[in-house]
Amino acid sequence: MPFLINVNRLKNRLDNNLDNTVVIDVRFDPNDPDAGRKMYLESHLPGAVYLDLEKDLSGKPEKHGGKHPLPDMNLFAAKAGNIGIDHDTTVVIYDQDNDMFAARLWWMLHILGHERTYVLEGGYNRWTEEGYEVTAELPELKAKKFRASRKENQIADIEEVKEKLDRDAAILIDSRSRNRYLGKEEPLYPKAGHIPGAKNYFWKDLFKENGTWKKNGELEEHFSSLPKHTEIIVSCGSGISACPNVLALKMAGYEKVKLYPGSFSDWISYEENEVATKEE
Repeated sequence: MPFLINVNRLKNRLDNNLDNTVVIDVRFDPNDPDAGRKMYLESHLPGAVYLDLEKDLSGKPEKHGGKHPLPDMNLFAAKAGNIGIDHDTTVVIYDQDNDMFAARLWWMLHILGHERTYVLEGGYNRWTEEGYEVTAELPELKAKKFRASRKENQIADIEEVKEKLDRDAAILIDSRSRNRYLGKEEPLYPKAGHIPGAKNYFWKDLFKENGTWKKNGELEEHFSSLPKHTEIIVSCGSGISACPNVLALKMAGYEKVKLYPGSFSDWISYEENEVATKEE
């Protein structure tokens, strides 16, 4: 199933069927949490509504659970309805470029059963490169009833990760850069390295040299060492950059895929948990 949409197709939808398409801007800068909203207010795709990674797509961090825990998904479903999403709505999510935040929202809607959800290939940058219109005008939102149909077995918590790694019942992958995976650098957390047993699949390796997403066949080749019959649990630092890998695995035909939302930031919040720094 395709999970991407190009800017030309989106332009056509907006020109012909705006009432049945909700466009969501999720631009975000981890070093400046207000930057994404400021960019949105300055200019965004016509009709787009803004959702914030930390205010809308994450819950409040606690001692355990990771830096970006999931929000209350019932409240999030209500928020989706308030911005105009129902069963028949096509949702298109964009980032500044092919960044990780659009995939996070795609995954959240995906696990709530909304199938007509797409990530905009190339994001805001690609839209403007094509010369398409942007605006500072805020949209008038029409609330609808979002009926969530939550998909089971899409999320793994720390206990499941431990249990399945102990008996080799799943493969854990780490979506962060190789240097962070190997513990050579760690800009965000007090410990460096990875969850013991995790294999490294850097999320940015999902893209070609020209910056576009790899096609389904190329993604199958990219993940060719991972058997499709085995469950795959995807992690990263805090459950954000793991989401492009979840999307890509689905595009490549993998069905047994889960996200560990807490990821490395949750793992190291327990002092007894070991951290590895060698290739696995």
